Amino acid sequence: MIIELVTTGTELLLGQIVNLNAPFLAARLNELGFSVLYQTTVGDNRGRMKSVLETAFKRADIIITSGGLGPTQGDITKEVTAALFNKPMYLHEASAEQIKKFFAKRRLCMTDNNLRQAMMPEGAQIVENTCGTAPGVIIEDEMAGKIIINLPGPPRELTAMFEKSIVPYLSSRFGLQGAIVSRVLRTYGLGESALEERIKTYILGQSNPTLALLARNGEIHVRITAKAASVTEAVRLIDELESQIHPLLDEYIFGIDEETMERSVGNLLLNKNLTIALAESCTGGLVSSRITDVPGSSQYLMGSIVCYSNAVKVQQVGVPETTIETKGAVSPETAEYMAQGIREKLNTDIGVGITGIAGPDGATENKPVGLVYIAIDGAAGKVCYEHCFNGERADIKHRTALTALNHIRRYLLTI
Repeated sequence: MIIELVTTGTELLLGQIVNLNAPFLAARLNELGFSVLYQTTVGDNRGRMKSVLETAFKRADIIITSGGLGPTQGDITKEVTAALFNKPMYLHEASAEQIKKFFAKRRLCMTDNNLRQAMMPEGAQIVENTCGTAPGVIIEDEMAGKIIINLPGPPRELTAMFEKSIVPYLSSRFGLQGAIVSRVLRTYGLGESALEERIKTYILGQSNPTLALLARNGEIHVRITAKAASVTEAVRLIDELESQIHPLLDEYIFGIDEETMERSVGNLLLNKNLTIALAESCTGGLVSSRITDVPGSSQYLMGSIVCYSNAVKVQQVGVPETTIETKGAVSPETAEYMAQGIREKLNTDIGVGITGIAGPDGATENKPVGLVYIAIDGAAGKVCYEHCFNGERADIKHRTALTALNHIRRYLLTI
């Protein structure tokens, strides 16, 4: 059963609002076993909307639209849909009464154009809106074997209507569709092309499960998706393929599905009963912030110091003044002293020092913008890593924070 999602609204094409409906619908429909193979966005234009829906009818069994069910002249989705099915519009009295009650209950003045929301295609199933005024619509064309479902645009209304009414309708109408299950292996440290080379054989030979590589904010995600008669069977298929892929990517995989790098680091610290402290310069506390995004992180993060100035590096973290004078604030020596100093100052098992040039100023002939040193001091000894990141200031800070967390993760695996 192939589904196409059609989101409507010129505001989406202009980038004025973010499309939240398509990701929600796609995720839920896949969970229910339906194949969402196409997504289209079209503005509030009758000709273009008609063309999009006609194309959708040719390649999908079910078309689900969102948006365009409001009271204004720009809300045309129902009218265009009705015209495609050659169905006249009529005033649905029950919907009109619901709309009137909605306004009366809130002591709001209702203008006549709100009754446009009660105009329905003849023969359509009306879907109650429990969160707003615009009912949904289901039209079935038995001859063509096509179905179109019009849902409201506001995400809160759409979500409630889908869960309360559309899910039961689809289940009743089509029965069990099996299960589509995905698992994401989150990796860091390998580029997309290098990662692909490692598992290329499996990518070229994929059928069910399927494999996809996704670049996400410096991470590379490997998504494994299986379709089967049940969730249990789909998970078994995924487990089988993952067992073959995992050894090829082992050291680069830091999490599964929603497991972030900071959660991975936190779990390692908890499991090994270790504590950590950080001295951050160019990242301005960003690594500490990410660590504390995980609930319960106070069990292992004892504290941090944002030692942005040289004076604070010397006075609060213990970097020798002569080191900064001879080697510079951005140097492996300074980073190592920062890691050692914060570990001793806060009496932790692990100390981390981060210093670098985030830009756009501060570069020298030998030290370009993006140069970063990340040092770690602990039971496995003292190590320091040099990196040179590209991008704007915020990009460099983000990459530095993510890389620092990854170095901490891999350091902890050696203890």
